[in-house]
Amino acid sequence: MSEMKLGAVESRFADIIWNNEPLTSGELVKLAEKELTWKRTTTYTILKRLCDRGIFKNEHGTVSSLISRDEFYALQSEKFVDETFDGSLPAFLAAFSKRKKLSDKEVDELRRVIDSMKG
Repeated sequence: MSEMKLGAVESRFADIIWNNEPLTSGELVKLAEKELTWKRTTTYTILKRLCDRGIFKNEHGTVSSLISRDEFYALQSEKFVDETFDGSLPAFLAAFSKRKKLSDKEVDELRRVIDSMKG
C-alpha cells in the first residue's frame, strides 16, 4: 500500500464507498454527483487514485474496499502516534489530556479498552 492518507474531500468520497459497497462504478458516479456535485471524470480520477493507494478496488465495474473504514482509521491512528509520540500511547494520552480533560465516562471506556487488551 502506498500513501495511506485521505484529504477531506477524499474522505467524504471514501465514506460514500464504505457506506454503499459493493456498488457499481455507475452507481458511484451518481452518488458522487449527488453528494459531492462531481462530474463522472472527477469520480473516476479520485477512484483511481484511491485504488492506486490500495484502499479500494474497481474490478469489472464493481467498486469495493480492500481495507475497512475501521482498519483504515486504526492505521492512521497508529501512524500518528508512531510519528508524533515515538509510538508511545501514554505520551499521546498525556498530551491529549493537557488541554481536554477526560470525562468519567471516557476514563471508564479507556479502562475497558485497556483491560480487554491485556494478555
